[in-house]
Amino acid sequence: MKTLLEVLKDRVLVSDGAMGTQLMNAGLELGGSGELWNVIHPDKVVAIQRRYAEAGSDCLITNTFSANGIMLERHGLLDRLAEINRAAVGVARRAFEEAGRQGWVLGDVGPVGGVLEMWGGDITEEAARDGIVPQVEALVEAGADAIVVETQTDVEEAAIGVGAAKAAGAPCVIVSFAYDRAPDGAGCHTMMGVSPEDAARRFTELGADIIAMNCGTGLPMSAAPEVIAAYRSAGATLIMTQPNAGTPEMIDGKAVYKQTPAEMADAVPAVLEAGANIVGACCGSTPEHIAAIRKVVERWNLK
Repeated sequence: MKTLLEVLKDRVLVSDGAMGTQLMNAGLELGGSGELWNVIHPDKVVAIQRRYAEAGSDCLITNTFSANGIMLERHGLLDRLAEINRAAVGVARRAFEEAGRQGWVLGDVGPVGGVLEMWGGDITEEAARDGIVPQVEALVEAGADAIVVETQTDVEEAAIGVGAAKAAGAPCVIVSFAYDRAPDGAGCHTMMGVSPEDAARRFTELGADIIAMNCGTGLPMSAAPEVIAAYRSAGATLIMTQPNAGTPEMIDGKAVYKQTPAEMADAVPAVLEAGANIVGACCGSTPEHIAAIRKVVERWNLK
């Protein structure tokens, strides 16, 4: 099978959708560690990822969003960091096998769960590094086809993840930022003030293979072309986009995403025209959203 970077020379790929809400639907208790399920309930995680693979996902992102050292220590699971991350890669591989198709496993590295000390927070750069590096190493050792450092808002924290992935010999390094629409509707930045142009320039220089966007506020699939254009203007050559399923509404104390699969898919042609190389979805999305995206991407790849 070709590497992820090799296949992207030939066609656009489809990633997966939300994991957290799917875990909650499968019975994860509020405040529990969904990452531990890779070890104690692997069949349930496989079932979620198999549905995404069956819906058309070429890439499955491992269930390790909060499997860095800082986040796992909060659950009393620091001593199981390597076990949890390695298991997650195997779970995703098994999902592809059970779905009867090949695909690429992206090792997920999410935020450390706080603000770095240099920005006025209580997490030192050393602590962040100590939390991120072992996770990245475990994912690479387990055979992940790429590392995706995602939902980032701070370039310094993101740089730690990208640097760790490069040092560990990851076959492909992806960095993904979460942007919020400006109050006046003009432009977007991360919570820490990073613009898409800033991110693309910084991480192209640092050697990230793919620059991405995911999550964020006020940037559904229909707004993704704006970010993609900004990335390309700043030198990014390979781009991944995974927006939320619209803007959530608070209903009975819960965030509810109402964008339908058809509505999300309607915006995908413009995303492809803008130059996205991998298209998926984030919060609020389901296998049905991915199936709708897949149909559009398949038509695009036949051109």
